[in-house]
Amino acid sequence: MTTNFSPDFLWGVATSSYQIEGAATADGRGKSIWDTFSATPGKVMNGHTGDVACDHYNRFPEDIAIMKDLGIQSYRFSIAWPRLFPDGATREPRGFDFYNRLVDALLEAGIEPMATLYHWDLPQTLEDVGGWSNRAIVPAFTQYAHETVSVLGDRVEKWITINEPWVMTWLGHMTGIHAPGAKDLKRSIAASHHTALAHAEASRAIKAINPNLKTGLALNMTNFRVEDPNHAEIAELANLMDAHINRWWTEAAIHGRYPAELVRHYGADLEQFIKPGDMEKLKVDADFIGVNYYNDSFINVPQADTPAAIKDSPFPFPQRLNGDSPGPHTDFGWPVTPSGLRDLLVRISRDWPELPAIYITENGASYGTSVDETGTVHDVERMDYLDRHIHFVGEAIEQGAPVAGYYVWSLLDNFEWAEGYGQRFGIVHVDFDTLERVPKESAKLYASIISRYGALAKAV
Repeated sequence: MTTNFSPDFLWGVATSSYQIEGAATADGRGKSIWDTFSATPGKVMNGHTGDVACDHYNRFPEDIAIMKDLGIQSYRFSIAWPRLFPDGATREPRGFDFYNRLVDALLEAGIEPMATLYHWDLPQTLEDVGGWSNRAIVPAFTQYAHETVSVLGDRVEKWITINEPWVMTWLGHMTGIHAPGAKDLKRSIAASHHTALAHAEASRAIKAINPNLKTGLALNMTNFRVEDPNHAEIAELANLMDAHINRWWTEAAIHGRYPAELVRHYGADLEQFIKPGDMEKLKVDADFIGVNYYNDSFINVPQADTPAAIKDSPFPFPQRLNGDSPGPHTDFGWPVTPSGLRDLLVRISRDWPELPAIYITENGASYGTSVDETGTVHDVERMDYLDRHIHFVGEAIEQGAPVAGYYVWSLLDNFEWAEGYGQRFGIVHVDFDTLERVPKESAKLYASIISRYGALAKAV
């Protein structure tokens, strides 16, 4: 039991709008790219959609009561752009009313809100004119940020601009497995640049409203473990992947530059999207970085039938990840590597000392669960996952990483994007037929962790 967690360390849970809210057409909400994508046959497992999801839109008082009962100190949620601006531009007062009620109810329950402006549900009308690959998205997002924070910024201090830009730019625009389902290298590169610009411009717009508000990005980050560090191609691949996932948005926001190896790799495909003054605009003072960590990534030596030339791969380089990753694995097939969270946090604090705070904005695991005859949901594997990862967060703090909070992904079992309702990440079980909520044993463990660590911190 570590005493490294300070009394003001935030213990929270996280969700996102499309995954839990439902009420897809209620109160003037417009269509998002995920409404379109999930309604397209073959895109989401079992044809599932987020039309109802967890019905958090109507049941948020119940969900807040669960959080309060567990001792949750902070709730990270995301705001649905098409609920506030159905066509991407026209204001919908009923959408603002919903988030006003949500924030007020959180504060009344003693739970600090942390808001994410963009967790992938772009208004379809904006996608129809190019979405994130169209440079016009930057002023549109900045205006959206300004309008939203102008209303909620008197009560919400911490703002995440964009969640996991790598996922939405590459899985959404290159592999096509996420919305909007594009498969276009140049669109992916354009979107990567535009998300970096949008983060910086939106952050400045938020600070213009109130310089005391805190802004940051939430990035899915990982450690790349290589099977043979002396293998030239593997070493090159690991460096490119690290630049691609871990360094692109971080270097842009902190230093106003992109990783040199990726600039060389993309060449003219990137240069065409960079306008005069862009690189100066990328740099913005960061109050924190959000880290979404699930597992380390393992890069294996290519088999004989794998093309050796990195430059020949359109992705933009071969993806030989986790082919022989060590067990155990979650139900998603992801390796469980809790010490990797410590290593990543220490690396971030070492490589980017300019960051005053790190929040673990997502950490969790997918394991199938059901309610037994006693009304209990046993999820021993998730309990072990959370306990071990939190332990290594403490070790990272001991080694100097400025970790200020930890958010479990997720509060609720929910719509898991292309997997539909087939993967359960929640510490609260949701029956997707009745929408009944039942806190799992992992929720009770997390409540005890919050209580124990809080008591230890106050005693030091």
